[in-house]
Amino acid sequence: MHRERVSDNVYWFQSDVYAQVTAGVVVGPKWSVLIDTLALPEETLEIRDFVERQLQTSIRYIINTHYHADHTWGNYFFPDAIIIAHQRCRDLLIERGIPSLEDAKRQNAALRQIDIVLPDITLNNGKMDLRIGKKHLQIMPAPGHSTDGIAILVVEDRVLFAGDAFMPIPYLADGNIEAMRGFYNGLRELTLENIVQGHGEIILRGEVEPSINNNLEYLNTIMKAAKTALRRKAPMDYLAKQDVETCGKSRILLGGLAQTLHEQNLKYAYNLLKKEAEEVA
Repeated sequence: MHRERVSDNVYWFQSDVYAQVTAGVVVGPKWSVLIDTLALPEETLEIRDFVERQLQTSIRYIINTHYHADHTWGNYFFPDAIIIAHQRCRDLLIERGIPSLEDAKRQNAALRQIDIVLPDITLNNGKMDLRIGKKHLQIMPAPGHSTDGIAILVVEDRVLFAGDAFMPIPYLADGNIEAMRGFYNGLRELTLENIVQGHGEIILRGEVEPSINNNLEYLNTIMKAAKTALRRKAPMDYLAKQDVETCGKSRILLGGLAQTLHEQNLKYAYNLLKKEAEEVA
């Protein structure tokens, strides 16, 4: 697991096991806030050990940016923490998270020790403010990747923990492209120093605007590819030729998962446009 100090009392953690998934900790004088957990128990336990032994504090709150397993299953290892999430996150953990974990336990013995832990505080509108020492955390909606997405802005440092709403390659299979575009455009108004992506490296101040533009251009490109595919006799054959590099991203992103995510994005875009065309007809 990689670890880095982002700003004063703000830390970032990145898995070296699964898809470069990230988590964060904001440290206060008496207690700390954990933003998401990592995919596997041993890495989440490593975060807990660092917070308790190196930082000499404990996790009072966990904020889950969305319900996906690699961001929430580690809740189990903080039994005294109060968990905050969108109301939709709680619903999806019940609907999808619990059965998904049961399936995963049959394949991975390391997961048999854990259970889904549901949020204690839920946000119907995705908004909340939290004070931790001199830090002000502003929780806001972060739609696009999933319907329950939230992001956390460390106001004083202008550091945004964006969850999977911002990734090196946008991922739409469980989300909404227009909501994602709106979220990206809204980021321009926040004058950010850093974006902590849900997966991948930290985006630095000089990279924020180019990264927003690049992701928006990628979304436009896959929609154009899907629109062209609709006019072809063999649309799937056409889409198969639109690899991730053709659409402006690198296949080495996220530990080599970029091409797989890209193919699912193309399928999302094609199905969206096909449905719209059928409704018009």
